[in-house]
Amino acid sequence: MASANSGNTDSSLPQAGLPVNNPGQPVQPPVQGSASAAVGQNIADILFNKGKIDADTLKKVKFEAINTGKPVEQVVVGGGYVSEKDIYQTKAEVYNMPFVDLSAMRIDIEVLNEIPQDVAQRNQAVAYEKTSNGLKVAMVDPLDLQKVRFLSTMIGKRVEPAFGDPTTIKGIIDTKYGAQIGTSVTEALEDVGEVVEVSGTIGSDVQGGITSAPVSRIVNMILEYAAKYKASDVHIEPRETRVVVRYRISGVLQEKLTLPPKLAGPIVSRIKILSNLKIDEHRVPQDGRFQIKVDADLIDLRVSIMPSVYGEKVVIRLLAKGGGTLTLDQTGLRGKNFQMFDEAIRQSQGILLVTGPTGSGKTQTLASALKIINKPEINIMTLEDPVEIRIDGITQVQVNADVGLTFAKGLRAFLRQDPDVILVGEIRDMETAELAVQASLTGHLVLATLHTNSAAGAIPRLKDMGIESFLLASTLELAAGQRLVRKICEHCTTSYIANEEQLAKLREVLDPIAGFSFDSLLQKNGGKINLYKGEGCPQCGDSGYKGRIGIFEVMKMTETLSNLTISTSSAQEIEKEAIKEGMITMMQDGFLKSLEGITTLEEVMRVVS
Repeated sequence: MASANSGNTDSSLPQAGLPVNNPGQPVQPPVQGSASAAVGQNIADILFNKGKIDADTLKKVKFEAINTGKPVEQVVVGGGYVSEKDIYQTKAEVYNMPFVDLSAMRIDIEVLNEIPQDVAQRNQAVAYEKTSNGLKVAMVDPLDLQKVRFLSTMIGKRVEPAFGDPTTIKGIIDTKYGAQIGTSVTEALEDVGEVVEVSGTIGSDVQGGITSAPVSRIVNMILEYAAKYKASDVHIEPRETRVVVRYRISGVLQEKLTLPPKLAGPIVSRIKILSNLKIDEHRVPQDGRFQIKVDADLIDLRVSIMPSVYGEKVVIRLLAKGGGTLTLDQTGLRGKNFQMFDEAIRQSQGILLVTGPTGSGKTQTLASALKIINKPEINIMTLEDPVEIRIDGITQVQVNADVGLTFAKGLRAFLRQDPDVILVGEIRDMETAELAVQASLTGHLVLATLHTNSAAGAIPRLKDMGIESFLLASTLELAAGQRLVRKICEHCTTSYIANEEQLAKLREVLDPIAGFSFDSLLQKNGGKINLYKGEGCPQCGDSGYKGRIGIFEVMKMTETLSNLTISTSSAQEIEKEAIKEGMITMMQDGFLKSLEGITTLEEVMRVVS
């Protein structure tokens, strides 16, 4: 399509906003080959002249570019010498064209929609401003005259292209267009027709209607939006007068879409078909799973369907297939907490527990720990439900209750597989807990998760399951409590002076930390404390937050804590002693991170309180 349009030189068509050689005649695209190589050299030289790279780096870059045949810009960015944004700003200088930083702009939806999403995606182009006689467009490659002419012809306006960096352009295409899901679904609803009238038992005669394009499009858009916004869960909830779609993004549920109540049946049935569930069963809960592919990413979806007063509620958990593993320090563990945790995972035997509610990042933390100790001479086996993070070199087994493979049965079989390290996805019952203790007593390191509110709460929880106190005291090496807090968006972070109320709260929480003095911190900063927040920008969907990080409390077993474990001490008494011995609580860890500008006080209070 682009090549057909690019050949059209009809003067009645709007011309791209590029310099011309002769009136009415657009310039030719830059000559490839030697000319582009010369430009590449200019980019490296300009980076050097601007002080972005030093002389040694310049030599390295040119040498690698010659030897590998890679473009200079690819070598520079790939080597981590400069940012992607620096490269595209430099390219703009080389070609004497404007560069636009879209991350710092608020683009009007009407302007954005001048270029449809699929066209913007194919051409890596985003409209960001209207002019008196045309449109300003940020592009990854504004030198591609075919693309510029095609866009100009398609929208019927003069296009003024500018350089933009690829990551920001992709982010805007994924998020800003995605934010218009309501409009897209409304258009799809116009085509639904009689499908919304389906009620009662779904027969084969209407299954074709359920899987027809409109309903399929609506389901696809709901899931695609979830994937692009990195939602962990999708809730499709039938209510008395509407169907509400909510997304859990960065740990917080957000209502994004409202549908007519008559669509509830067809949408649920479509999801049942995809999950291979019984579409004519509406009285009992059902669980299933399927996969979707968004761009190049495969995503596993776990589906739970529950009957409710107004119909069946669907909750879908999204799990990136083969999701990457963070390093242990990237999870949020640091300082004394990191040191204790790192020492514990290098033990040859004992139990290490990570506690917290569902979705608090426990699995990611344990996967990061396994990444450290994963060596050819160590046999590591994991038993999970499901296997969320794949790690090469480790035997990972998924629990399957339908065929009798429970945590307890799997763990019992593991002990005959000559393991050195065993990871149990979750200790849920007495049998699994007993086997974990026995495995640690027979010379294995056992890592596991447990659903408790705090690190200290792990001890009474296991005792409630039936584990003998003396066995627990002799096998438990460390318990870590964890939550996830949202990080301040790095693109729109701003600082402000803490008020009296915030200062009082900081003093109350942080002063009990051994070796910490809030008054000394105040004095060092001239009687003021800087806090941070995100103002909201296109990169974070105007929320002020982007991504999450863990806040931790790490309780290492000591002789005193072992004695309290053997006695009938409560979780509060154990925690009080652990703090006395220097444990930093989750609240304290979160407040320290807020002082560093990683998160906000409000976010820590929301999560921990």
